[in-house]
Amino acid sequence: MQGRKIAFLAAPEGTEQVELLEPWKAVKQAGGTPRLISTRSGSIQGFNHLDKGDVFAVDATVDEVSAADFDGLVLPGGVANPDLLRTVPQAVRFVRDFFDSGKPVAAICHAPWTLIEADVVQGRTLTSWPSLQTDLRNAGATWVDQEVVTDTSGPALLVTSRKPDDLKAFCQAMADAFA
Repeated sequence: MQGRKIAFLAAPEGTEQVELLEPWKAVKQAGGTPRLISTRSGSIQGFNHLDKGDVFAVDATVDEVSAADFDGLVLPGGVANPDLLRTVPQAVRFVRDFFDSGKPVAAICHAPWTLIEADVVQGRTLTSWPSLQTDLRNAGATWVDQEVVTDTSGPALLVTSRKPDDLKAFCQAMADAFA
């Protein structure tokens, strides 16, 4: 992953902090450059489940960058994060552009809600927080209850995981995908 730029897309509020920090660390340890992208400039508020966590500086907004600027995309979870992102057309387009460009994407927990909105899960096999399985099936995906799933059936490699307990496996699969 040496020298690769990886976008982390997060809404101004509601990102599960550990699902941002652990993959961020994994990208840095592998020699990549993580960049925090959001729907507005300034900072985002991380969360530890429902409690406020730390604040993180935004590197750029979805209006200032494109998928062409990056080698891969990470979508952290948290219940509110993907729910907010999927209501912002520029964020949805940013995600879809990674798939259209054939660039790898990694999503954990509730993050596949944004993938559903971007209309990129049809025919794919993935996992997520269990409450999303009906939404994913209705969008044409095959949902499985596994620690991590790497799907290579579409134009872009897709890595998904269920929850914070899966972060070790998620970070390894994500690093392999971005390498």
